[in-house]
Amino acid sequence: MATITKRPLWRLHPSAFLLAAQLLLLVLYSAFDGLHSEGALISAFGVIVLILRVWVVKRSPGIDWIAWILAVPALVLSLLSAFFISSPLLVWSALFEAALYFYTAASLIGYMMEDYQVTTDELFAAGATFTLLAWGFAYLHLLLQTLTPGSFVLGLGAATRQSLTFVELLFLSFTNLTATGLSDILPGTTTARVLIMLEQFVGVSYVAVVISRLVSLSIRRQGDTR
Repeated sequence: MATITKRPLWRLHPSAFLLAAQLLLLVLYSAFDGLHSEGALISAFGVIVLILRVWVVKRSPGIDWIAWILAVPALVLSLLSAFFISSPLLVWSALFEAALYFYTAASLIGYMMEDYQVTTDELFAAGATFTLLAWGFAYLHLLLQTLTPGSFVLGLGAATRQSLTFVELLFLSFTNLTATGLSDILPGTTTARVLIMLEQFVGVSYVAVVISRLVSLSIRRQGDTR
């Protein structure tokens, strides 16, 4: 029988803290947009988010050493790319960041799918997984844009720029993953269009498989308690 259990805040699965950190990171992007200290501050807070991602894997079916293999170079490269402008550095940083985000998301999906109970932890994990997928694809967008300038362009009526900021690419990722499709940022190459289609497929599949499973288990629990 599916049950929803409640725990004290300090006993929650680390996905709850990861979700809070990811949402706080969005606020920091907004608060420090355009400031000189933005890169250093975001990178410093990103270290906390990275530690939380490794902690999530440790508490999930994922393999610890794989997370560490991805986390260590991701940390070093992200810190270096915040202070030094280098395309190769940015490419490798985005690659390891995306890999770690996707691996953490896969670990959380495994955690949510391993039993037939719907817990408070799994509800937090569902939200955290969505943000992980959005960030993972945003880094893939950044990787593609660095390798092929012009892969993503602003919509009609906007000023033309050769490259978009990471926040703009993250915005594209969120709108694409949720199938909102505001059309103010568009793919400019065939490879970018393929990446957009893959993200749309992942977003629909996540809702169809994971979210629908949690909803069905919750409905079953309500039926069993009547």
